[in-house]
Amino acid sequence: MKITAVIMAGGRGERFWPKSRVNYPKQFLSLTKDGETMIQKTVQRLLPMVEITDMYVVTNVNYTSLVQEQFPDLPAENILSEPCVRNTAPCIGLAASVIRKKYGEAIMLVLPSDHLIRYEEMYIDTLRQAVAVAEKGENLVTIGITPTYPETGYGYINFARDTDLGMPGVYSVERFVEKPDHDTAQRYLESHHYLWNSGMFVWKVSSIMANIQALMPDIYDGLVRIEEAVGTPDYDSVLWTEYQEFRSESIDFGVMEHAECIYTLPGSFGWDDVGNWLAIERINPTNEYGNYIEGDVITIGTERSTICGGKRLIAAVGVENLIVVDTNDAVLICDKDSTHDVKRVIENLKICNRSQLI
Repeated sequence: MKITAVIMAGGRGERFWPKSRVNYPKQFLSLTKDGETMIQKTVQRLLPMVEITDMYVVTNVNYTSLVQEQFPDLPAENILSEPCVRNTAPCIGLAASVIRKKYGEAIMLVLPSDHLIRYEEMYIDTLRQAVAVAEKGENLVTIGITPTYPETGYGYINFARDTDLGMPGVYSVERFVEKPDHDTAQRYLESHHYLWNSGMFVWKVSSIMANIQALMPDIYDGLVRIEEAVGTPDYDSVLWTEYQEFRSESIDFGVMEHAECIYTLPGSFGWDDVGNWLAIERINPTNEYGNYIEGDVITIGTERSTICGGKRLIAAVGVENLIVVDTNDAVLICDKDSTHDVKRVIENLKICNRSQLI
């Protein structure tokens, strides 16, 4: 069966301000020293499994040109431009509609554009196993991540070890749970029956469309009208009209929490969702003082800090546990324990009507 990849690239990456901006979000930035952007890494690691002509990038209409710049070999019709933000259910539904119109039936690998994977061969092996599960009936497969600590910033997947598939390493999903508090996350970790929800999915086009039709019929009806317009001169206008009418809904809440035949595969391939500035020291080497340094930086008595310089010299003296990021028009200075609050800077800039800095 044809294998396609759907890469979701519409997020804004606000926790990576001031480098990530509304017109140039995180997935189009290079956050590692090899110079590759997040989305370029996502595409590159899939090439052993999926042809570039079978990859689809779903992004906001404002980012279409960025996708084209970073992937000149990607067919223009494979860039699916959302006219407005409507969360992951309409995003995935749009891709499924386009793929169904082109192929009738296919496997969809649905993947975020801004994750990093350390062990890429193990990652591909896991995806291939997920494809085998998806091909059996109407199964919906999600890739969970084996937790290593009680993380409170992720949703979790509660799974059962018994299935009727007869496939080792595949488990039934009992339920999806929202981000827990620390004590609950600790219980999840100790139970060995929970995985981090990575937001990666594998299924047949027919399987996901049947579930959208059953569970979100209002969105499905609009998707059918979009599908009918694919390849015609009316496509852009139909997409614009229908997409704006969709309610904003995640695929987790709209489908995965209510559907049957949900399975998960635990992934242990060095996954990182690169959610905020703390990820920089996880995905890049640090020096003997625990510092990650980039750019023109002098450190004296500085420890456990991430300092990303721009054109100006940064001198850090006697500080620790800081995030410092310098750009042409803004500087972030943040205690590592407060990285989740970087989004509040965006909120303040909006209140102060300083949209040029967002």
